[in-house]
Amino acid sequence: MPTDPSSSAIARRRIVLTGGPGAGKSVITARIVARHSDRMVRVPEAATQVYTKLQTRWDRLNIDERRDAQRMIYRLQIEQEASIFASHPKHHLLLDRGTVDGAAYWPDGPEAYWHDLNTTLETELRRYDTIIWMESAAALGIYDGDHSNHVRFEDPTAAIESGKKLLQLWGAHPHVKHVGAFTDIEDKISAVEELLEGETS
Repeated sequence: MPTDPSSSAIARRRIVLTGGPGAGKSVITARIVARHSDRMVRVPEAATQVYTKLQTRWDRLNIDERRDAQRMIYRLQIEQEASIFASHPKHHLLLDRGTVDGAAYWPDGPEAYWHDLNTTLETELRRYDTIIWMESAAALGIYDGDHSNHVRFEDPTAAIESGKKLLQLWGAHPHVKHVGAFTDIEDKISAVEELLEGETS
């Protein structure tokens, strides 16, 4: 019996990969989508795009500039999600971070972030079906700082703390999965793929 097209559309998922710097978000989303391009499409990280365009990093900005950058990141995130979702009607979205991540970098704290953007944590959580939080490689002492991402500024301790803050922010979502740190990126990719199989099959 053929699948009802409307049912197929409803079954599409928005799955966020989040975690502190060095968790492998960008590498893992890219590799998994390359392997499963018939059913998954990647939403790239908005923050790296914005800071690359601005030719700076978060730690080099003053307070007002940090707010402006986070507003730009939020808008780009929303635009990318809408555009990619509409242009790939048969694909699940695999996101390198989501809108909630921005709250961890707002100078005045998460509540001020929601207020400034005229939204709420609950509203942003509802945008996504599943959250996969990944532990930073910094937990294993193999964090490479800004060598693999030129806009990264956190040291190993800050990378671990950032991951904890993100886990707390996303923790209210009803479907949060955890993936620990791995010494081998292929092992971590396999762990994420296993979770995705359960979420998208």
